[in-house]
Amino acid sequence: MPAPAKTYRALLVGTGGIGDAHVRAVEASRGRVELVGAVDIDDARVQAFCARHHLPVAATDYAAALQSLTPDLVLIATPPAQHTAMSVAAMETGAWVFCEKPLCGSLAELDIIQAAEQRTGGYTACVFQMRFASSTAHLRLLADTGQLGRPLVGVCHTLWYRDPAYYAVPWRGKWATELGGPTMGLGIHAMDHFLHLMGDWSEVRAMAATLDRAIEVEDVSLALVRFASGAVGSIVNSALSPRQETYLRLDYQKATVELTHLYSYTRDNWKLTLAPSAIDEGLQEAWQSFPPDVGSTHAAQLDALVANLDARTRPLTSGEDARRTLELLTALYKSAFTGQIVQRGSIRPGDPFYAAVHGGMSPARR
Repeated sequence: MPAPAKTYRALLVGTGGIGDAHVRAVEASRGRVELVGAVDIDDARVQAFCARHHLPVAATDYAAALQSLTPDLVLIATPPAQHTAMSVAAMETGAWVFCEKPLCGSLAELDIIQAAEQRTGGYTACVFQMRFASSTAHLRLLADTGQLGRPLVGVCHTLWYRDPAYYAVPWRGKWATELGGPTMGLGIHAMDHFLHLMGDWSEVRAMAATLDRAIEVEDVSLALVRFASGAVGSIVNSALSPRQETYLRLDYQKATVELTHLYSYTRDNWKLTLAPSAIDEGLQEAWQSFPPDVGSTHAAQLDALVANLDARTRPLTSGEDARRTLELLTALYKSAFTGQIVQRGSIRPGDPFYAAVHGGMSPARR
């Protein structure tokens, strides 16, 4: 008989609202992941969280919890500025990491994480759950096998609304603690999804501004992207849009594919429009042959991460794959703040935008 599948022991760090999503993901893992404790600097909050979810250990000291619990996996759901140090500390104790976005605040910090991966043999994967829906895998298969033709034009909109009360939380709206505005904190999900579907990018030209919120960071950004394939795309990230929507549109030679949702999606959120020349090619039937529907959830990505743990292989949203998305965001800020067209690979050590995504600069203000 085959050996029973290993159960991985996980520690959750950060028990704010997103912590509940991680608990649901663990509960959906069919026993492959067990949450052995939670950490938060607020003792009352972590005690209440652990009582609500029946967790055996509630702690306020992250380093001590790592040492005493020796988890296989650390789930990081703290404010963004803490992600790099916490990820490295987890890997140093032998754990892998599943970290909320943004993974870190700069390409320099990503290099620190990658150096820790090489040193420890562990991996840190960013939470980019929009990639992991079965409908996205279906679209990738159709595109990769040439059934849609070449990608030509793409649109990526994160049009969300965050009011002044949202930014009243002390760590939000500041470069040092939130690490960016809607580019880093909101639109990063859709942009990562966009790159996952469109492929490598080659250059960016952009603008960003703070139009209506009393914050240091931008509240809106826009970019034009050229992809390595020659395709072109446009991106809008907004915290100012009362009618909220997340929208991807991909125009291939043979079809337009659209995805409209807000924070998550299933196959029902997609729409296919065929080019007249492709109507008789069987593409509609191929499109309708969806696999069993798995939505864009933390649970879907955690399942993939468990498979990586089993095989001891690099998770999809770590390393150079994570760098592609972070480098795009960094280039967007650099282009917006300097007026330059930024080429992929051009932001290196010594560039102020390598050390911090905003390069020590600030957006235009109304």
